[in-house]
Amino acid sequence: MKGHTGERIAFFGGKGGVGKTTCSVAYALSLAEKGQRTLLVSTDPAHSLGDLLNVRIGDDSLKVSDFLYVREIDPKRASRRYLEEVKENMRELAAPRLWKEVERQMDFAAASPGADEAALFDEMVSVILEAEGAYDRIVFDTAPTGHTLRLLSLPELMGVWIEGMLARRRKTRELQRMLHNASGLADDDQPEDRVYALLQRRKNRFASARERLLDPSYTTFYFVVNPERLSILEAFNARKMLNKYGIPVGGVVVNRVIPEQADGAFLAQRRKQEKLHLKEVEERFGDLPLLYVPLEPEDIQGIAGVRTISERFRRESFGGIQ
Repeated sequence: MKGHTGERIAFFGGKGGVGKTTCSVAYALSLAEKGQRTLLVSTDPAHSLGDLLNVRIGDDSLKVSDFLYVREIDPKRASRRYLEEVKENMRELAAPRLWKEVERQMDFAAASPGADEAALFDEMVSVILEAEGAYDRIVFDTAPTGHTLRLLSLPELMGVWIEGMLARRRKTRELQRMLHNASGLADDDQPEDRVYALLQRRKNRFASARERLLDPSYTTFYFVVNPERLSILEAFNARKMLNKYGIPVGGVVVNRVIPEQADGAFLAQRRKQEKLHLKEVEERFGDLPLLYVPLEPEDIQGIAGVRTISERFRRESFGGIQ
């Protein structure tokens, strides 16, 4: 099977309910059992990662097996933390008489569409940049496709937005410099522009994240689909969007395929329909590595339950895993 080498960050995404969490855990476990120190991060507000592993997971990483650590990012908590950080920075910059109005405007902004995604992306950037030295691999279990696409488009959008803010700030600084010189003061006496410095730091952070996300030797996105029409179409359309933003797609996991040994008239009829969908997967994603995971007779629970799927990842060398 075609493999992907050199990867440091992996995203697992797809339609809600296709089994992204199970597949991302299986993938992360296969990496960890190769001796790679792996951090699995859930950005899904449903928080099914803890339920699957039968452990209580929070904002701090938790070791669940040798070399495997897990963490759940709470989007609401990330949003609150993000807003408090912005307020703290602005408190130092805004005139005291204007602070109440500034705070009111920021509270309005926090309730606007896209605010939670911006906060979540900021948290993801922190995870990516801070975890690099501590972990060999980072695996993200993402929310359903639409939310994930908005999230992954943010490096481009926020980079443009911050560049625009910096351009406006540079004009302001130039005007201040002209007024400063007109007052007979030397350039050395001009105070540091802390707003500009803050924007520049954020631009550098987003640029670092964007560089990593768009590097096919560093980051890969894997789709999880079921042999059902809607999940296949959603993944196909999402792939086109990822291509637009230059985010590499490394493979597709076809989850919950009816096993050959399953019998009964009902399953025989379902298998007929399923064959059509599997053919569609080949037509739409045949240029990518494909991994077929059979439907299990029981619910998958805990590390032991995931290991069967993890071994399949290794057998098929999916994602370059040997």
